[in-house]
Amino acid sequence: MYDIFLDALIDSAKTIPLLLVVYIGIELMEYAYAQKIVESIRKAGSAGPVIGAIAGILPQCGFSVFATALYNQRLVTIGTLMAVYLSTSDEAIPVILSHSDRLPIIVPFIVTKVVIALIFGYMLDVVYRKSRKRTFAHVEAYDHGHDDPNHSHRDVLRENACCGHHVEVSERGFHLNAIIFHPLNHAVKIFIFIFVTTFAINLAFFRLGDAALMKIFLNNGFFQPFVAALFGLIPNCAVSVGITELYLRGVLTYGSTIAGLCASGGLGILILFKEEKAKLEAVKIVGMLFGISVVAGLFVQYVLRF
Repeated sequence: MYDIFLDALIDSAKTIPLLLVVYIGIELMEYAYAQKIVESIRKAGSAGPVIGAIAGILPQCGFSVFATALYNQRLVTIGTLMAVYLSTSDEAIPVILSHSDRLPIIVPFIVTKVVIALIFGYMLDVVYRKSRKRTFAHVEAYDHGHDDPNHSHRDVLRENACCGHHVEVSERGFHLNAIIFHPLNHAVKIFIFIFVTTFAINLAFFRLGDAALMKIFLNNGFFQPFVAALFGLIPNCAVSVGITELYLRGVLTYGSTIAGLCASGGLGILILFKEEKAKLEAVKIVGMLFGISVVAGLFVQYVLRF
């Protein structure tokens, strides 16, 4: 067991420099563009699912939180919200980047998620076209100063994501703590998640063997995307790390990974249940997210056969 522990520790420690570079880059991007992106999502109108799907590409759950806050205040449509959720990959891309031999899968992975986000985002906006019209009217009233004066939309900028991503950083100015120490803290957290996952998988392979472990994970069968999507709904960035590592180790199929990561909206789901006054609406959205993620995973697995 000591050798398994040491191997997992060494392999995981190698990811820290790259993770730090990636998260500093993300922080700088948020510093420069996060507020503009959130405003672009709000003002996108019919192009909301496109802007939402593109914003979700950024490898963190921050924009799922911001999109949820906007939806709770009816400043974006349900299609835009779902596009952000489906496109968001949380920590999956940094984890893949830390495995240099798997870099070629990043572009197909991003394209797959964005296409899924666009298709289902626009489908929902068509299905809920009456709600979409009300949302557009609300945004129009807000932009022209005719909104309810007691209805504060400023709070959307104060929502924190999983590891502290915060839109207001772009308003407060450049801070060394936010640009350097926060990414370092984030990188260490993800390193811990990667190490724990790697150690657990390696130990399971050693103790149980390949056949038994694959049986536990349903032998890449029909129901694996269902389990992956259910697991993906857990609002924690450790989930996306675990799903990605299981895929890279060959335990999950590509379709199951897509299902799990499409459902993985980070803390956006918690914000949805916390702030959404109509709790049944929140349950319905999460149910649709789960169903869409499973359908997308099954389509990728059995139709596209990736």
